[in-house]
Amino acid sequence: QLVESGGGLVQAGGSLRLSCAASGRIFSSAIMGWFRQAPGKAREFVGAIRWSRGDTYYADDVKGRFTVARDDYKSLSLQMNDLKPEDTAVYYCARSTQYGSTRPTDFGSWGRGTQVTVSS
Repeated sequence: QLVESGGGLVQAGGSLRLSCAASGRIFSSAIMGWFRQAPGKAREFVGAIRWSRGDTYYADDVKGRFTVARDDYKSLSLQMNDLKPEDTAVYYCARSTQYGSTRPTDFGSWGRGTQVTVSS
């Protein structure tokens, strides 16, 4: 089970740090990903990390602004800088075993999400 936290309201250009905590140890084979879903839109990939090696990959529109990192053996974070109104969405973390995948259907164990709202 995954639980996200850290969402809130921030002005454009600001920063937020989201956390995702697992109920147990995250296995080294896991790929931990962040997704987001805005109202009326499909869930989209944000970024992910290979738990064993720490290498990451991102969606083009967040590259250079967002960073996925391991915090400890059962939690990870999403540092979001230079936020834009179009980043407004519910953010979710999820688990996969397929490095490089950006498809929500390749991920499971979804959390309930945390709301991020960026005002202009």
